[in-house]
Amino acid sequence: MAYDLIIRNGTLVDGTGAPGRVGDLAIAGERIVAIGQVDGKAGREIDATGKAITPGFVDIHTHLDAQIAWDPIASSSCYHGVTSVVTGNCGVTFAPCKPEDRGYLAEMMESVEDIPQESINAGLPWDWEHFGEYLQFIDRLDKGVNVGGMVGHCAVRIHAMGKRSLDEAPANADDVEKMCDLVDEAIGAGALGFSTSRTFLHKVPDGRYVPGTHADPSELLAIGGVLGRRGKGVFEGALRIGERDREEHLPKTRAEIAWVGQLSRENNVRATFGLAHSYRRPDLYRRVIGFAEEENANGAMLRPQTSARGIGGLFSLDHRNPFGASAAWKELHALPFAQRLAALEDASVRARLLDLDQPPGLDFEQTYILADDDLDYVHDRRRSLAAYAERTGQSEVAAFVELNRKHKGRVVLWHPGLNQSMDAIEEMITNPNVAMGLADSGAHVGQIMDASSPTWLLTYWVKARGVMSFEEAIRGWTSDTAGIFGIKDRGVLRAGAFADVNVIDVDNLGMELPEYKHDFPGGAGRYVQKGRGYDHMIVNGQVFMEQGEHTGALAGVTLRS
Repeated sequence: MAYDLIIRNGTLVDGTGAPGRVGDLAIAGERIVAIGQVDGKAGREIDATGKAITPGFVDIHTHLDAQIAWDPIASSSCYHGVTSVVTGNCGVTFAPCKPEDRGYLAEMMESVEDIPQESINAGLPWDWEHFGEYLQFIDRLDKGVNVGGMVGHCAVRIHAMGKRSLDEAPANADDVEKMCDLVDEAIGAGALGFSTSRTFLHKVPDGRYVPGTHADPSELLAIGGVLGRRGKGVFEGALRIGERDREEHLPKTRAEIAWVGQLSRENNVRATFGLAHSYRRPDLYRRVIGFAEEENANGAMLRPQTSARGIGGLFSLDHRNPFGASAAWKELHALPFAQRLAALEDASVRARLLDLDQPPGLDFEQTYILADDDLDYVHDRRRSLAAYAERTGQSEVAAFVELNRKHKGRVVLWHPGLNQSMDAIEEMITNPNVAMGLADSGAHVGQIMDASSPTWLLTYWVKARGVMSFEEAIRGWTSDTAGIFGIKDRGVLRAGAFADVNVIDVDNLGMELPEYKHDFPGGAGRYVQKGRGYDHMIVNGQVFMEQGEHTGALAGVTLRS
């Protein structure tokens, strides 16, 4: 039998958690058609001897809603084994949208997710109103990866309620009926679910909380009923966890998880929400997992999701730096990057830079140094800027200047504001109820770069620490995430499944230094981070990425519920 592609002699890690086994995988068209020992010939064969053959990763928490319109390879996800992405998280989406609300939705996306509105408006045609029409737009796009999306509460509320959507007063019965109709249209058209934001971290440009923040749980339970009647779709939330909840037994947080559990139980709906550790409330994550487990014991299907590493801000000479509030640093930042770097060689410039007139406002004890030859996200004080300054007998600002001179500007400071404890991260990622997510690709593009989280999981937690098997780590980024969102025939290697496949050189897995590039529409900037070791990434049977470079193939499809 002739095939289009055969991958031979690799270790087949099928995404289910089963032990890997050496064998072949054959592809015809967009599907896997044989696995194990494959006889016959193919138009192309890939020798995977000594390498792992895995399903492509399914990233369930991205904000690539706008970026996919001008970046068909979905960077930086594509550099880290991701072949399918879910957009529409945290309640912020571009549909449904009345024509007069387009500018406001773009402004809100910038305010919440730090995606420049100028890039959004330049990159999107805005030729839709309802979510089904938005999915038709996604259909028309050339895509290197598969793209599915949830319908967001913010857009739904604005469409149904207009300016009142931001009020703290509850929605009335007519409002809720309109919202349910909009969600019903979206789920019927193929939205993967419904998302909402309840956290007080997300605001619109005028400082008010995003639409839906103050929604009564009864409003969300009514929307959950839409998912139940349709018999499909996940519920996702940026929930109100620990916020304004000062009592020891966390009654507000417990009530928040309780109504999500009710929504899940009553409608047979899977629900997922972000969870992270913070030293401000060091046991909160553990308590929330306990609340979710209580709900699941009573028939709910709640899956907190977290990241395999700290979630934090990046600071560097080529973008924002921790001393940028001081006058001399503002002057330096106004120069093109090459001139900034050259200016550091001038002793008089250095003297002015060291004389800060504004405090940096960053804890350098927990701000870690990343460089090309030493890229490690372990929270170890010895890696901090404070420790480096102590060892070299200088101030933190002098140490930052010295490091940039030494590394020719290729040094990045990383400050994890969430998931600050390595022990807490380990506890979460090894808990069977906690899903892998929060990579946030496409969001906070000038502040963070967490799209490399899958690579960190495999290189650190699997290879360096051995806290889980390679097979279990792969399951967490493939069949498990696909299963939460009801994405069928992906995230697993078996005959009949779609041929989304990675060939991974596990021995050479790694990440490159985050780099700030001005490649968004209008010249806006963002951090990009490449990976190493993903020798081949295959999407729907076509080789999409090879040795970290795009082949030109754009075989991605729209994922529908």
